[in-house]
Amino acid sequence: MFDVAVFSTLFVTLFVIMDPPGITPIFLALTSGRAAKVQRRMAWQAATVAFCVIALFGLFGKQILGRLHISTPALMIAGGLLLLLVALDLLTGKSEEPTQTKDVNVALVPLGMPLLAGPGAIVSVILAVQHADDAASQVAVWTAIAAIHVVLYLVMRFSLVIIRVIKDGGVVLVTRLAGMMLSALAVQQIINGVTQVVQGS
Repeated sequence: MFDVAVFSTLFVTLFVIMDPPGITPIFLALTSGRAAKVQRRMAWQAATVAFCVIALFGLFGKQILGRLHISTPALMIAGGLLLLLVALDLLTGKSEEPTQTKDVNVALVPLGMPLLAGPGAIVSVILAVQHADDAASQVAVWTAIAAIHVVLYLVMRFSLVIIRVIKDGGVVLVTRLAGMMLSALAVQQIINGVTQVVQGS
């Protein structure tokens, strides 16, 4: 009752999109000056918010698409293009890092959304849930979603230790590798979407 291939594909996709190593310096910048207890609570809040947003679209994404009359191939192509833009940001390092805001709980915005639960992750989850046509695939999809959020929480929770181990250079290296993997996934998704359009015409 568990599809390992579905789990690994979605987990890797969400890993390179949400980029746990890359979120470490952003989390530290947004929570700097706060007590360790507060940082731990904000790590939990950010992961929880991201999971709730992702789960919402996973459960009702198909109905939302139906209301808007958006086909799966169109979503795949649009999602592929969106993921490609994210990949280019990861590869070039041009993504903007938000600054700390005292009036807003940064664990909710911008950490929980849109940094973690961004458009790329939402599109990937909607497509994965749509393609999970049996119980084993559904279990694998939701396990992957839960697992990536556990990883995100642990990375933010122990960010001070992680940044000391891999240093800034390690974060940059992992981010660039993630960008390469994500760009390949994005191109494949676009190809799949175009193929479905051609076959359906």
